[in-house]
This record gives sequence, structure tokens and C-alpha cells, in this order.
Amino acid sequence: MKKLELKFLNEEGKTVTVSLDNPIEPASPADVNTAMDMIIAQNCFTSSGGDIVEKKEARIVERNVTSIEI
Repeated sequence: MKKLELKFLNEEGKTVTVSLDNPIEPASPADVNTAMDMIIAQNCFTSSGGDIVEKKEARIVERNVTSIEI
């Protein structure tokens, strides 16, 4: 399963991650940037270290699991 991870910095300078399942691909850098700006401007998330104040990075993460029969 793929996830879009939006990473921000909070008021204490700690990383806060917002994960979204099954992102649309290819991800538009302009759209991701705009969405992150809106999250900061609307102050819609908070963390134990305070409000989100800055963008850090965005990435798509894919996790593959292969079971081993025992």
C-alpha cells in the first residue's frame, strides 16, 4: 500500500507527519505544496509540540510485505 506523507515542523521544531492512504499518482508537486500551505494557514492540526508552522517535506512511501511460510 502506498501513502503520501506530509511532514511539517511544529512550534518546538519537531516533525509532525500527516499520512494519506492511496494517493493519486503521479503526485503533482504544485498541488501537494498548495495543500501543505492550506494546512498551515487553516491551522487544522495541532501536536503536543504546538501548532504546525512550517513545511519540511512530502513523499510517497510504499510498503511491501511478503509472508514466509513456517
